[in-house]
Amino acid sequence: MFTFEDEITDTLQDIRDAGLYKSERQLTTPQSAHIATTTTTALNFCANNYLGLADNPDIEAAAAEALREWGFGMASVRFICGTQTLHARLEAKIAEFVGREDAILFSSCFDANGGVFEVLFGENDAIISDELNHASLIDGIRLTRARRYRYRNADMGDLRVRLTDARTAGAQRVVVVTDGVFSMDGSYAPLRQICDLAEEFGAMVLVDDSHAVGFVGDHGRGTPELSGVGDRVDLLTGTLGKALGGASGGYVAGPKAVVDLLRQRSRPYLFSNAVAPAVCAGSLKALELASTSDEGRAALRRNTELFRSLMTEAGFDLLPGTHPITAVMFPGDDGARRAAQMAEAMLAEGVYVIAFSFPVVPTGKARIRVQLSAAHSEDDVRACAAAFVAARATVG
Repeated sequence: MFTFEDEITDTLQDIRDAGLYKSERQLTTPQSAHIATTTTTALNFCANNYLGLADNPDIEAAAAEALREWGFGMASVRFICGTQTLHARLEAKIAEFVGREDAILFSSCFDANGGVFEVLFGENDAIISDELNHASLIDGIRLTRARRYRYRNADMGDLRVRLTDARTAGAQRVVVVTDGVFSMDGSYAPLRQICDLAEEFGAMVLVDDSHAVGFVGDHGRGTPELSGVGDRVDLLTGTLGKALGGASGGYVAGPKAVVDLLRQRSRPYLFSNAVAPAVCAGSLKALELASTSDEGRAALRRNTELFRSLMTEAGFDLLPGTHPITAVMFPGDDGARRAAQMAEAMLAEGVYVIAFSFPVVPTGKARIRVQLSAAHSEDDVRACAAAFVAARATVG
């Protein structure tokens, strides 16, 4: 008899046969620019540790002190007995840092994006989403009864068409939703043009700034600061799990009335345990460090520029840009295989990177996504580029 478990086993084998099976390497060290796994040591070029704060001693000390003072966990959701003054302090600090009136803390940015749309947009409204938006935005939008439109990535002509469609259909509230940085390409959303169009059509703008907050812009306040649009973005979502210490937690920041309504009705907020006190305290310290981390942001820019220059000189195909996410492309029908082989060969050279292929990225656009950090030295960056060259010679 063919059982449910047999069906699952066959599905898993199909994933393996397609070269899409995701294996998890176990680290035996803290997250850092230099790591060790159960089998090797390596330079780490695949973490979102943009400012190198994941193992920062000041953050570790703040978290350890909070563990003793505030306990291990809340054992409750926020509105019952899961809120400490520590949580309120963190929300206030997030709002101050990103320049918004208020902020609400979620267990992750995936939860934040999953809990914001259903509360704010209903069947008489319209949501217009960039085609390359993160899965959490896509899933959150699916939970609403609003009309849903999709526009081609960063294509302002197509966005205008969708805005026209939404208004013609009689939508009451209209919101344009975009990543601030598209995580597979390392490209920035054209926020100034998006805000211009949104204002022309009387629409709102929501930006997920997870791959920007803490290090993009002159003061690390993200893509609105970089683009010079300031408070023209109505709602910001983001994470504490990347540049800001790399632990966990996400947020929605915006007008106080919106945040108050999310506290009343956002299901991931109402029915999830509060973020652990130690994580709150560490994140508070991370925000403090990020607000004064001019040298960290400068080091990150230098590393990014150096790596892109070295890889271009070596003849690799890079998606253009200036973000620390650098996509090294392996196009064509055999691109997924070559990217995977390159990643394995580079680990043998002492550099840890990850290959991405369909369905994470479109068919024929396989890549290795390299992520630079302020924690990398110049020698580390040069070693990564050299490993690409050596792996190419090995793989062919």
